[in-house]
Amino acid sequence: MAGGTCILYSRPGCHLCVDMKAVVEPVARELGWAIEEVDISGDATLEAQFGAEIPVLFVNGRKAFKYRVDARELRQRLRHERPSTS
Repeated sequence: MAGGTCILYSRPGCHLCVDMKAVVEPVARELGWAIEEVDISGDATLEAQFGAEIPVLFVNGRKAFKYRVDARELRQRLRHERPSTS
């Protein structure tokens, strides 16, 4: 099953970001989803958009999870999400 794209917005030194990445990477890989990690530090636009509200995971361009996610929730979301057409 081909998936879509997950984008994880994070910054260095963020322990919640490390925790979310540890969940997202294996689940995304298992289900055939692409994962991209974006460091918001040093990007004024992203800093203004997310500030301290990181990590944030977007699934096919829509905010799906903030701060924490467990593998079961993520697996369920990705299985029910339609692949992006971009």
